[in-house]
Order: sequence, then C-alpha cells, then structure tokens
Amino acid sequence: MTKDKKGMSASRRQFLTGAAAVGAGAVAGTVARAAGPDPLITEVQDWANGLGHGVDEVPYGLPIEFEGDVIRRNVPWLTADPISSINFTPIHALDGTITPQGCAFERHHSGAITLKKDDYRLMINGLVDQPLVFTYADLERFPRENHVYFCECAANTGMEWAGAQLNGAQFTHGMIHNMEYTGVPLRTLLNEAGLGAAGDFTDKWVYVEGADASSNGRSIPMEKALDDVLVAFKANGEALRREHGYPVRLVVPGWEGNMWVKWLRRIEVTDHAVESREETSKYTDTLEDGTSRKWTWIMDAKSVVTSPSPQAPITHGHGPLVITGLAWSGRGAITGVDVSIDGGKTWTQARLAKPGEKMALTRFYLDTEWNGEDMLVQSRARDDSGYVQPTKAQLRETRGLNSIYHNNCIQTWHVKTNGEAENVEVS
Repeated sequence: MTKDKKGMSASRRQFLTGAAAVGAGAVAGTVARAAGPDPLITEVQDWANGLGHGVDEVPYGLPIEFEGDVIRRNVPWLTADPISSINFTPIHALDGTITPQGCAFERHHSGAITLKKDDYRLMINGLVDQPLVFTYADLERFPRENHVYFCECAANTGMEWAGAQLNGAQFTHGMIHNMEYTGVPLRTLLNEAGLGAAGDFTDKWVYVEGADASSNGRSIPMEKALDDVLVAFKANGEALRREHGYPVRLVVPGWEGNMWVKWLRRIEVTDHAVESREETSKYTDTLEDGTSRKWTWIMDAKSVVTSPSPQAPITHGHGPLVITGLAWSGRGAITGVDVSIDGGKTWTQARLAKPGEKMALTRFYLDTEWNGEDMLVQSRARDDSGYVQPTKAQLRETRGLNSIYHNNCIQTWHVKTNGEAENVEVS
C-alpha cells in the first residue's frame, strides 16, 4: 500500500476524495454516485427555516435526544439488589478520555446518600498531634490542585475469568471513568493535624471511611497517603454528583476504586492496617490453591478496543476504518498500545491521541482499511514501568480461575463479515 507525503494511504486518499466529490455513498468498498440531487443539500430544511431554543429554556444542559442511548447500564443478575450494585460507563459510545459525570459508572455498598454541604464534616484523629474536624467551607480555604485520574473498580472485567461472558465493552470494561478532580492533597490535611504523635510515620497507616451506612472502611499505607491522594470536592469542573460521593470523596490515583471512599467522613492515623471487611473477605484475590492475595491495590496496565465492538459494530461498509480504544495503568503512564486483527498473531503499533499521563486514560487509534474480512481484534498496552498487558492464558497460569478482581487480560472481539462483533476467547 503506497502512502503520500502526509502518510495517507492511496486507497484512503482516493476514498476521501471521491466521497467529497459526490457526497454520501460508501457501500461495499466503492463510492456510489448519487442517483439524483440530495434533498438534504438542495432543499431548505426545517432546522434552517425557523427559530431554535432560547438560552433560558434549559438551565442545565442535557444531551440531545439523538444521543439518548449514551447511558449507564447495569446487569440485573450481577448483584442481589440495586442498592448495593454497580452500573457501567458507555465507553463504546465515547471518544477522547474525559468521562462526563452523568454517564460515569457508579458502585454502591448501601446506596447513594444525600448529604448537604452545610451538614458535611471530616474528622482526622488517631495518632496525630491535634485531632481536627473540617467543614466543607474549611476545605475550600486550603490550596487546591487539579489532576486527571482514572477510577476503576477492582472487579472490572471480573466476569471474564471463566470465559467470554458479557457481550459489550460497556459491560466487560465499563467499571471505569476518567475525570479531572479538584481538591486538597491529603498530606496537607494530615500535616495540619500534625503527624508528630505518629513518631516514625513511614510504617503507619490511615484508615478512611465514608458517611454512608456501609462506611466502606479501607486502610491505606501512609506512604501513599502522603504521596498523591486527594480529598476531592469537584470533578470535571463542577460539584461531585451524588452517586460519586457529593460533597467530598477520596481520590487514590492508580489504586482500586473501592479505596476511593465516597462521602468521606473520617481519616484515622493508625500504627497498623485495620483489616476491615473490605480488605479481607472482600477485595482480595483467591488463587488456585484457595489462598488469597491481599494488598493488591494497584490496577495494572490494561486496554480495550471500544470500536469496533459488540455495541459499536461496523456499519459503513468496506474501506477506511478507525479502530479505537482506551488504555490505562495504575503504575504510571501508558507508553504504547499495539493492535491485532488476527487474534494476537501479528501486532501493529497504534497511534496515541496524546502522550500518556500518569494514572489517566489514554486514547489510541489505528487508522486502517477493512475489506469485509473476519477479524479477531485485540489491544495490548505497555506502561512506563516496562509492564506489558498479559493474555488470559498468562493470567490464569499464575492466578487460576477463582479470582474476581484485577483481571487485566487482553480482550478479543470477533468482528464478522457483516460488521457485527461479539465477545470471544482465543487460545
């Protein structure tokens, strides 16, 4: 395949030139010439023949009705009750990397509570010089920072351990969102309370809990707490949504979402891990021999092709095709993503939309051609620690089939000759 000086393939250049000349009409690998004038071009349409909506009709903007399918979805049989359940980000329908709050996945252990700013209190106690209680207004007076991070549930892709289960990127990989958080570094508040009483605090912990009925208490090593943990009160420039912990939540970059405690109520400095329910019987990884790994906080490098995929089939016929998806790593920044269309036999390096950022989603693209052949589409991520995303077989070799959490395997979509796709496994 020849390329011009701009790196565009001859077939893609010819396709685009032809399409521009005749308007719509890419079918079966050719550009069909219109049978007659296109009324969408030659005739005045309703939207250009009158007035639209006024600026005061929609005080808070919502997606237009034509995008009404871009919504969170749940899997009813996945949990016993929606009060303690999860829904999934429609990653197949999004582009770029920032997740709108309104369709960002949510996970609750006792339901999303309603807590007013005026009623909000955050206590810091335990091994500190001076126990303190902060109001929301207090937090706003501290120097704040802005950072983009992904939040991924440890159970994301968890149903896929035993085989291809859920047919859609939203369901296999949608327990994730990526937002710009605004807040106060946790170390700032800990230093305000004073860590002198902790002595050598390098081996100390903080125990964090929420104001909801479950409290969802988790222990965090002091080293992480003093590093990049954020006490956040904004996301994507606006207040947190109720389901994301309004008015204040914890942000623990690169670590499993269960530690990102919502409706943050208390932070206790301790000399040991509390060993709560959420870090013993839950959020540990059961291995083949029945033993369980614990303290597996970090979300390893992972990726998924979001289009084409089961919820985003190929509908435009043969010719130029953009394969796109997301990659991320809790250990640092994504440095590269490879894409395969033959089930991992051969790989092509994808184009990153921009250089990877630490603990944030990275968008990748592979601009290619499709002639209607079957494809087994995969993606494989690499991060700046040198880690390479493993296959399912590699994960199972070390972890067995008893795990739920931390499944970062390579995902396969079988794209059929009609453009439809389904979740499959390859050996």
